[in-house]
Amino acid sequence: MRPLLLVALYVSTAFALPFQLIKKETSPFSSPTLLIIAGIHGNEPGSYFAAALLSQYYTIHKGNIWIVPDLNRESILQNNRGIYGDMNRKFADLNDTDPDYPTVTEIKKIIEDPQIDLILNLHDGHGFYRKKYQNTIFNPNAWGQTCVIDQGELNASHPFSNLSQIATRVSEKINKHLIKKHHLFDVRNTNTRFDDEAMRHSLTYYSVTHHKPAFAIETSKNLPTLHEKVFYHLKAIESYMDIMGIAYESTFDLTPKNVENTLRNHGNLIINNKFYLNLNNLKNSLSYIPIQSEHNEFIFSHPLGNVRPNGNVIDIFIGNQKITSLHPSYHAKDSLSQPIVIEIDGKPKKLDFATVFSVTADFKVINNDPEIRVNIIGLSKKESKDESNILVSRKDLDPKFAVDKSLKSYRIEFYRQNRFCGMVLVHFK
Repeated sequence: MRPLLLVALYVSTAFALPFQLIKKETSPFSSPTLLIIAGIHGNEPGSYFAAALLSQYYTIHKGNIWIVPDLNRESILQNNRGIYGDMNRKFADLNDTDPDYPTVTEIKKIIEDPQIDLILNLHDGHGFYRKKYQNTIFNPNAWGQTCVIDQGELNASHPFSNLSQIATRVSEKINKHLIKKHHLFDVRNTNTRFDDEAMRHSLTYYSVTHHKPAFAIETSKNLPTLHEKVFYHLKAIESYMDIMGIAYESTFDLTPKNVENTLRNHGNLIINNKFYLNLNNLKNSLSYIPIQSEHNEFIFSHPLGNVRPNGNVIDIFIGNQKITSLHPSYHAKDSLSQPIVIEIDGKPKKLDFATVFSVTADFKVINNDPEIRVNIIGLSKKESKDESNILVSRKDLDPKFAVDKSLKSYRIEFYRQNRFCGMVLVHFK
């Protein structure tokens, strides 16, 4: 039987949405509010990984930002522009039978929210935009490295109505921090109402026709690395926040190298509030993962964490990147009324399930309940089925049972008969 998967992502919302809405607001409330939408195209990872870093590592001190990091969630999982067609061409007319209808309908409501003052739609586009044709990569039909506007100004009074002027200021700011000279940003005005019928169906044009200033940020798909795309997206977003008067702070200095390092942090995963995995440096496949036959809840600390059933396997993703595959072992759940006690380097400590602890020399699981069986996955000196009250060091563990590629982390699981109670992860320093 395939397990039923319930994915609880980065932030829960007040109402069910087919995507996440992460609100970073100041208290007491102060305007303006910037809405950032990423992942409308699932094969443009610069957009959604930039939004993820923004939601994880930025603090807002004045004004507000709302972030949708995964608008087209299923297409992101499949690294596909749009598994049901181009979602960015569905904002004019859309039949309610279209699979994207719920997503488009809900994001329209957010766009029209009176609190929203400016909208950014993040993309990775082909080539490098140039006003004059140079070659197939550098030409007027390219989208990469642009701030895209549908028209020069809004047709209504608004503090950010001069789209052309704002996009020009943003491009100039980004161009002071180019990684390479040919990464130059420019403004591309599609003059949508008169010159671009396809763009009349886009998210940004829908926004401006509803009197909301909207811009697309397009980094180039021809940039060689993900972190370069994310770097330029964040530079652009910071520039828009500066123009709007939104005060912010990041936990890292915005440099290409810092972005590269930060992107490596995939966070953690908790399954059913019982099972914990650090998603960094995991092995490509993990076996005998104790879950229920249905109604499993996967909670990710990373905003782009997701699961995808793959036959009898559960694939774990961060954005479009597959992190590992879990091979389930189905167990009924149980609970423990007593706390877990583990002696860590000679000192006893109480722990909750689905947590990790670090050890330098050795550990021992303290358990005197005959109904509870402790299984230290990989322990080679088998003395009994119950591995409680055994002093264990790293040399006692078979490396092939480690969960990580560095062979430092191992599972400790607790069972009552064959019912799974929970686990903790031990990490050797």
